[in-house]
Amino acid sequence: MKRSINKAAVLGAGVMGATIAAHLANVGIPTYLLDIIPNQLTPDEEKKGLTLESPQVRNKFATNSIQALLKSRPAAFYVPENAALLTPGNFEDNMNVLAECDWIIEVVVERLDIKQSLFKKVETFRKPGSIVASNTSGISINSMCEGLSQEFKQHFLGAHFFNPPRYMKLLELIPCSETQPEIMEFMRDFGERVLGKGVVICKDTPNFIANRIGVYGMCATVKGMMEYGLGVDEVDALTGRVMGRPKSASFRTLDMVGLDVMLHVAKNVYDVATDPKEKAVFEPPAFLQKMLENKWLGDKTKQGFYKKVKTEKGREVLVLDYNTMEYRPKAKPKFASLEAAKQAGKPAKQMKALLSGKDKAAEFAWSVTRDALVYAASLLGEIADDIQSIDDAMKWGFNWDFGPFEAWDLLGVKEVADRIKAEGGDVPKVVENLLASGRTAFYEQKEGVRYYFDQNTSEVNRERIPEGVIFLTPLKEQNKVIKSNSGASLIDIGDGVVCLEFHSKANSIGDDIVNIMNFAVKEIEQNYEGMVIGNYGQHFSVGANLFLILMEAEDDEFDELDIMVDEFQKANMRLKYCKKPVVAAPHGMTVGGGCEVCLHSHKVNAAGETYMGLVEVGVGLVPGGGGCKELAFRAAELMPPKSQIAVGGVNSVQPMINRVFENIAMAKVATSGAEAIKFGYMRATDSVSPNRDRIIGDAKRLVLQMAANGFKPLQPKKMKAVGDAGYAAIELGVQTLLWGKQISEHDAKIAKKVAHIVTGGGVTPGVEVTEQDLLDLEREAFLSLLGEPKTLDRMRYMLKYNKPLRN
Repeated sequence: MKRSINKAAVLGAGVMGATIAAHLANVGIPTYLLDIIPNQLTPDEEKKGLTLESPQVRNKFATNSIQALLKSRPAAFYVPENAALLTPGNFEDNMNVLAECDWIIEVVVERLDIKQSLFKKVETFRKPGSIVASNTSGISINSMCEGLSQEFKQHFLGAHFFNPPRYMKLLELIPCSETQPEIMEFMRDFGERVLGKGVVICKDTPNFIANRIGVYGMCATVKGMMEYGLGVDEVDALTGRVMGRPKSASFRTLDMVGLDVMLHVAKNVYDVATDPKEKAVFEPPAFLQKMLENKWLGDKTKQGFYKKVKTEKGREVLVLDYNTMEYRPKAKPKFASLEAAKQAGKPAKQMKALLSGKDKAAEFAWSVTRDALVYAASLLGEIADDIQSIDDAMKWGFNWDFGPFEAWDLLGVKEVADRIKAEGGDVPKVVENLLASGRTAFYEQKEGVRYYFDQNTSEVNRERIPEGVIFLTPLKEQNKVIKSNSGASLIDIGDGVVCLEFHSKANSIGDDIVNIMNFAVKEIEQNYEGMVIGNYGQHFSVGANLFLILMEAEDDEFDELDIMVDEFQKANMRLKYCKKPVVAAPHGMTVGGGCEVCLHSHKVNAAGETYMGLVEVGVGLVPGGGGCKELAFRAAELMPPKSQIAVGGVNSVQPMINRVFENIAMAKVATSGAEAIKFGYMRATDSVSPNRDRIIGDAKRLVLQMAANGFKPLQPKKMKAVGDAGYAAIELGVQTLLWGKQISEHDAKIAKKVAHIVTGGGVTPGVEVTEQDLLDLEREAFLSLLGEPKTLDRMRYMLKYNKPLRN
């Protein structure tokens, strides 16, 4: 049968349940959010004359959770309007709605008896064939469905989301012994394609994969800290980026997660572990128990390993001294091995440099790394069938740069094994098998494809890549590059489609990228079906090369700057009027020039997590690559009906122009692909892929669809400008903000230049203007602002501190 999930129910409206429901709403799935009913009224409810039988009282836990989601930061919803897809209810009155649902997800308290009781109730109401899942972080999946029907068990599994569900990539799926393979295959595809997750299949063991290894690593880090006499701040300096881990390192991460959560997960393993050595690692030291008693749990209780306080100097972050249980000022750790690591370059090289040091810090780093690598390798076969699943789980669930087996390879499998043996330790069986087979690494590359070592056969298997995903690195290694320079490459991605990849620093746009853009348009018009513009950098593009522009401005090279801006404008216009379809595939920060490239593409297929906007005013400039022009012309496409008030005797687009002005002058950045459509940076006909890994593959399919449907190039149009009357209306608003001291004189100057451009440059209302007219206005404003000392100050400040200066 062909399955689909058209409606869902989440049972449990706590933080995790509510945020899972929010993410289901993000991908367009209407969802019931149910919870228990309250057993007493609040004073406010009593004043209103409500009773425990009132529906708003009985549903209030779910209703309040939905309201909290709308206020949560980071935002749980792509756009607030998605909250309308959530329907609150309770376990007593609304279980009948489960009969409507294709997927039912349990997210109640982590107690086996409570979960078992709820599932018996679920079995009464669900329709046959519906999928039921538990979001447990570590309780046995098989134990939960004991005593239930065979049909229930066949459709039951664990679906462990990581918090927060919208942003964390990992989804662990755990079958019970009766789960049908077809259900697992469907849920894996659904998780990857619809929910946008990286899915790993786990075995039904305590804490599954990521938490089993991650919490072991955390416990080993705590014990290593005590053994080597290090402080919390010293450990965080040693276990962050230099180890290929997030900047939040160990204890800052633990404060965000919550000490109570970590100790609960550790107890899951401690209670069932039979190996004394493993059990000892998961046993928490006394000071952690004391923190738990004190409710020093981290961010949610305002103090944990760190604590923010107000002092005469302002806000200060204090760190816990676990020996005295008092807080002290943070210190900057000084270790020779740490300094050497910071100078080594990329995280992979930094990690090797740190672990090869000879001081106390290096010894600590080696001990916790060694223990984590040995532990992960010893669990292969117990928690997962292959090394790729373990590595992916740690990268997606804990944001490690490389998984445990990738780290073995990075450090040298034989070298690590020899060092362990020299210290009297035991080397895991899989490592011995690998070396005995004559191989020196767990992964190997063949013609751009990665293969991993299979511990059962001592052969290698091809790495699993979901169908429809296109990665660019393998294609480069297969000689599919058509043209390349330091900033960009044009790559053949098959079926007559090419991909224009940016790969400059932060994917900032300079002459090198513009040159490849120009070449790409000519190449696809002659030889290909169309083009995708996309990459897998941290961000799609942070815009123009600000450092280069500042240098040219400081040297008064305004002729050069004029040429640079003109060439970028022309390159974007070539994209817009290309004779073959062009689809942009943005993700992450897509701002300034990066946003302008998308605006000039025929369609956009954005990742769910795309942060798009024109932010040039933050550095004292206006968009110069056609952003003002393109948004103004799009506003003209949305001309209101003739019944609306006209300006200057002509049908006005003033309301839309006002929105365009506000977006640019306030440097509004959409916080999701869906919000980019709402703000007008993307069209309603553009698309969003929740899974970033799929954006280029999905964009390629769009290109081929457009080509197959007989793509016709765009034809130049004119727009009726709102003119000087429209400018006056905007200028009054700017002046009012200035009088109220809500903006600076320089803010007002920039804002008026934006208004001048989008209203047509002072023409009479209703006069038709061309795209080139507005492009010329953009370039003139851009260059004139580069002559302003306050703009140069803003640019210098941004480059130095990575935040805007208000002057």
